[in-house]
Amino acid sequence: MKDLEMRQVYTKTILALAEKDPKVVALEADLASSMGTSKLKEQLGKRYINVGIMEAEEMRAAAGLAVTGFVPFIHTFAPFATRRSFDQVFLSLGYAKNHAVIVGTDPGVTAEMNGGTHMPFEDIALMRVIPGNHIYEVSDPYQFKAILEYAHTAQGLFYIRTIRKQAKALYTGKEDFSKGYCRLKKGTAGTIFASGIMVEEALQAAEDLEKQGISVQVIDLFRIKPMNEEIVIEAAKLGPIVTAENHNVIGGLGSGVAQIVAENHPVKMKRIGVKEQFGQVGKMAYLKEVYGLKAEAISKTMVELLK
Repeated sequence: MKDLEMRQVYTKTILALAEKDPKVVALEADLASSMGTSKLKEQLGKRYINVGIMEAEEMRAAAGLAVTGFVPFIHTFAPFATRRSFDQVFLSLGYAKNHAVIVGTDPGVTAEMNGGTHMPFEDIALMRVIPGNHIYEVSDPYQFKAILEYAHTAQGLFYIRTIRKQAKALYTGKEDFSKGYCRLKKGTAGTIFASGIMVEEALQAAEDLEKQGISVQVIDLFRIKPMNEEIVIEAAKLGPIVTAENHNVIGGLGSGVAQIVAENHPVKMKRIGVKEQFGQVGKMAYLKEVYGLKAEAISKTMVELLK
C-alpha cells in the first residue's frame, strides 16, 4: 500500500468495496485516465458511470443513485467537485441527506501545471458550511484507504480531499483513525496542526525547532469537520498553536481550530496558508515557496509566538 499512488489506492479500495457490496457505484467526470479509474470500468460494468465534463450532473446522478439505495463514490478535480457544482452538492446531496462520498483531487498547489482555474484554495471553506457534511484531508495511502472504507459504511455526505500522485507513507496501516487526528510527534512548548501535504512540512518544522531547543507536538488533524474539539482545547492549554494548510487561511483548517480556541481556551495562534491569492501555473516546490507553505514559515511563526 505504501508504494501506491493515491489514485491507485482509490481504485483498489473502491474495487474491493464493490466486490463485497453490489450497491457501490463509481462516478467519474471524464477523468478516468487522470485518476486511473478506467480499471474500475472494466470490473464494475454498469456500476461505473462517466458523465463527461458535467460535474453538476454528476452530483445529481449520485443523488438519484443514493435515493434508490446505492452508495455513490464521486470523483473529479477538487474545484469542480465543490466550486463548480456547489448548488447541486448542497441541495441534492446535503439538504436531501443522501449518503454519498465525494473525492476531490489535486487541491491547492498540488494542481501544479493545471494552473489557477484548477487550483482550489476555497474548497474546504465551501464544504464546511454544508450542515452535517464530513470533511477529510488525507496525507497518506493507509489513511486514505481507511477513510474510504469508513465513508462506505457511515451515513451522510463525505468530502475527501487528496492528491492523485505519490504520498509519503506516514503510517503503517495499524493506526486508529476514528478520532479524526493522529499525534505524529510529542512536544511540550506548543502545537502544530496540519493536514494533507503540509503534514510533512510540519514534521520538518518540528525537527528544525528541536535543534533550537524548542519542543513542539505535531498533530495530523485530517478530519476537518466535525473537528475533534477535545484535542484542540488540549493543545490550547499546552501553549501556542500554529496551523498549516494547503488552502486559504479563511474557512479551512486554521479557521476551524481558531473558532474552537476562541470559544473555549484563547491562546496565541497563527495560521499558515494562502492569503488573498489566486492559483497559478507552477511546480509544487515553486508554488509552496510562493504561497509560504514551507517548514521555514511554520517554525519561524512558532518562534515568534513563543517570544
